[in-house]
Amino acid sequence: MTRVAAIVGGGVIGGGWAARFMLNGWDVQVFDPDPQAERKIGEVLANARRSLPGLTDVALPPEGRITYHSSIAEAVTGADWIQESVPERLEIKHATFAEIQSACAKNAVIGSSTSGFKPSELQQGALRPKQIMVAHPFNPVYLLPLIELVTTNADAELVETAKATLTSLGMHPLHLKKEIDAHVADRFLEAVWREALWLVKDGIATTEEIDDAIRYGFGIRWAQMGLFETYRVAGGEAGMKHFMAQFGPCLTAPWTKLMDVPEFTEELVDLIAGQSDAQSGHHSIRELERIRDNNLVTMMRGLKAQNWGAGALINAQETAMRKGTVHGAVAADLPAGELVETAHRTVPLDWTDYNGHMTESRYLQAFADATDRFMAIIGCDAKYIKSGGSYFTAETHIRHIDEVHAGALITIRTRVVMGEGKKMHLFHEMLEGDRMLATGEHFLLHVSLETRKPTPPAQHIEAALVRFAQAHASLPPPDGLGRAIGAPR
Repeated sequence: MTRVAAIVGGGVIGGGWAARFMLNGWDVQVFDPDPQAERKIGEVLANARRSLPGLTDVALPPEGRITYHSSIAEAVTGADWIQESVPERLEIKHATFAEIQSACAKNAVIGSSTSGFKPSELQQGALRPKQIMVAHPFNPVYLLPLIELVTTNADAELVETAKATLTSLGMHPLHLKKEIDAHVADRFLEAVWREALWLVKDGIATTEEIDDAIRYGFGIRWAQMGLFETYRVAGGEAGMKHFMAQFGPCLTAPWTKLMDVPEFTEELVDLIAGQSDAQSGHHSIRELERIRDNNLVTMMRGLKAQNWGAGALINAQETAMRKGTVHGAVAADLPAGELVETAHRTVPLDWTDYNGHMTESRYLQAFADATDRFMAIIGCDAKYIKSGGSYFTAETHIRHIDEVHAGALITIRTRVVMGEGKKMHLFHEMLEGDRMLATGEHFLLHVSLETRKPTPPAQHIEAALVRFAQAHASLPPPDGLGRAIGAPR
């Protein structure tokens, strides 16, 4: 059954929420009085469509529908999750919650995107205070996984629903049980922002130099380890205690101006705005968003390969998406007489080359991943490989038939040409819909990881392989099977 999210306030953050829900299969109902709301959210959705699906190696579910409504009551009717993203003025939020609760279901989660207000402030005067909680995201909401979930005086069952929902969307609910102004992350950001204003005002550094200090230095470290784990490493073998002993005395030095706010004058605003225009004014906002998304997808996919940080969240989401589908099946679950679907995924942004289509090495990666999936299907999974047996590829032939671009939803279907003893001969077909994109022919040998020499596979693996090989032998031979390089098409 399709689930429904209501988005009240469709600015940058509301649009990002809409994209995150919609691309994960939810129907989205939007209210925003701005006559340009549909255009603006449409542009955010376009950026999300080109970036988010490529994070995972499993295709996201079919997109939900998005509809726009003329009233809050209409937008929240039937919604399971309601996300408020209106301006940061408490009286506006109170009026918005009153309209929401007069029409929404009593068991719907009501989350607020507020970056500063505490739940107790949002709940003041509410019809059902325990229904309201802070669900503070980070931009772009459709890519960055952190949600500060602050649940003071919230209904315990709704809190668990909220945590499960956010996790299912590939996000990380940082559950804060004690409220404080600006939650956790924005308090760090405020400190950095305050120091940056002083550095510009005092002529120490420009906006670009400050950004360089972050993106070429500690920003990269923090992106994958955070603060305390980073500094634990800095302490060397003696760990955090040694680091604190070294760094602690510096805390008394008059370096920072965290409690001293620069006067927010027109001159300071003009100075910073001028430097910022010189730094990146040659890019439009949409171009900067796409550059940002390219970088985020590339970094998060790198972390995914290491099963670390944000990448571990993506792997967990993939595992959940595979459950109950052909991509989580084993040999006994699949009909032997049909080609085996071994991949169904979106081509990510970092798989394209200077020609604007998928680079050669990524075809091999896609087919290699499909081979790994087929190995798991017949029982040669991580547990079996750890026990000392695996398959090594001895020969590969890839045919590039048609162009593949970033964002393409590709499917790989696998046929067993031969499966007997130590030998496994596979033929993969890569398609976008009915359009053939490429084929990959692979010959593999089962080996002992101890001797690194060919050896027969375990009996259950050979039986599963033979079952597919015998059934696939009755299928018409595929075009290109056994083709040599340079042979006429």
